[in-house]
Amino acid sequence: MEVKEIKTHITSLEKAKDDKTILNILNILKNEIKPTEKLLRETKVGIVVNRYKGSENQEISTLVKKIIKFWKDEVSREKKAKGSTTTSQKAASPNTSTTSNNTTTTLHKKFVANGPRNALNDGIKVDFYENKTRNGAVSALYNGLCIESEHPPNALLKVAKEIEAEVFSAERFDTSSNTKYAQRLRTLTSNLRQKNNPELRNKINNGDLLPKDFINMSPKEMAPESLKKELEEIKRKNLFNAQGATQERAVTDRFTCGKCKEKKVSYYQLQTRSADEPLTTFCTCENCGNRWKFS
Repeated sequence: MEVKEIKTHITSLEKAKDDKTILNILNILKNEIKPTEKLLRETKVGIVVNRYKGSENQEISTLVKKIIKFWKDEVSREKKAKGSTTTSQKAASPNTSTTSNNTTTTLHKKFVANGPRNALNDGIKVDFYENKTRNGAVSALYNGLCIESEHPPNALLKVAKEIEAEVFSAERFDTSSNTKYAQRLRTLTSNLRQKNNPELRNKINNGDLLPKDFINMSPKEMAPESLKKELEEIKRKNLFNAQGATQERAVTDRFTCGKCKEKKVSYYQLQTRSADEPLTTFCTCENCGNRWKFS
């Protein structure tokens, strides 16, 4: 399958509204793509397909895992074959330096953790600043970024430092009053640590979402794809109903109460501002009654 055709299927996949269509497109990509590292990098098809790994449809999530594993295995075989060729060429050319090949191998090697990933287990030291609050922020961001990640520690640490630096600059951090800085970072790290939100972490770790853009995202924009679809459905129903109709409520485990940390939260949406403004989402913790809202 050519690059142009793959990109057409990617567009169709992103626009698909029902599980049957999604499964059909995924099976086409699975059966007709001959994966190479160059092809996957150029089309970014792996990034798009991986977004459906957390689908509530078990058939979709299982198929995605099989596809991603197959593509990874094929690319690994390709790299090994290239490595064997390079080794043979070096044997024939004694003056060839080994530094370049070793560097390339290191860059492409995936990080395999022996246990749960976090700054401590990955051997990361975050004593970059004299201010402990900033060092703690970098550590917290790293712990969010490394969840289920195969990126090496130095790459994740670089991203964590860049995110913290963007927040530091945006909030004009002052050691005597850092409330806005701390609140903003809590929101960012909380969304990164959501286990059902791998899409957000992948976008940031793969460089598809820059730190300067990430720190300015709203909670709704950072929400998992499955939750976005759920909110869109509520929005559609509310727009359909007459103004003042009964509020559409739903209970989900995708929101975390900031007070008691429970995940049983009911919510509904209302158009509280002008028609061209986004809906306001009202949340209520079913455990402690804490209420909050966001747009």
